[in-house]
Amino acid sequence: MATRTRMSADERREAVLDAAMIEFGQNGLQATTTDAIARRVGVSQPYLFRLFPSKKAIFLAAIQRCFDRISDMFEEAAGDLPPSDALRAIGLAYNSLLENRETLQLQLQMWAVACQDEEVRDVTRRGMGRLWAHAQRLSGADDQEIMQFMAKGMLLNVFAAMDLPRIKERLGDSLQGW
Repeated sequence: MATRTRMSADERREAVLDAAMIEFGQNGLQATTTDAIARRVGVSQPYLFRLFPSKKAIFLAAIQRCFDRISDMFEEAAGDLPPSDALRAIGLAYNSLLENRETLQLQLQMWAVACQDEEVRDVTRRGMGRLWAHAQRLSGADDQEIMQFMAKGMLLNVFAAMDLPRIKERLGDSLQGW
């Protein structure tokens, strides 16, 4: 008989955030139930609320995790590249992130909720500000270049959401050159 090792509260918290990113991405803040998140993780709802005080707190933590993962991806993509090559490498890495439907869906949900919820808007505003500063620090790009870089990323999010066929092939270097 196989023995299962118990997960620590921190490990459970991480598992809850993984599940929450999927559930909130698929269903949004309002339609997602804490029961669905708890079931996906294999914990009870009361245990979920020992880790997070509310459903909204889970949503906000999932948004933060999304931004953290993108920031980590920026760092990894830039690596030891000279600043002049870093922004292009970050952009190419972001293109691969668009293949992850769960991350894309959560991003789209957070933008939608940010339109009506000040707390979510504040977290997304701070997250975008950190990504902006991080990309600028890694690349040495000026504000105009970073604005164009971020705008292309948002456009790619929209294209990916619409699942436009072969968008990379059709637009070629205009998307790869960022």
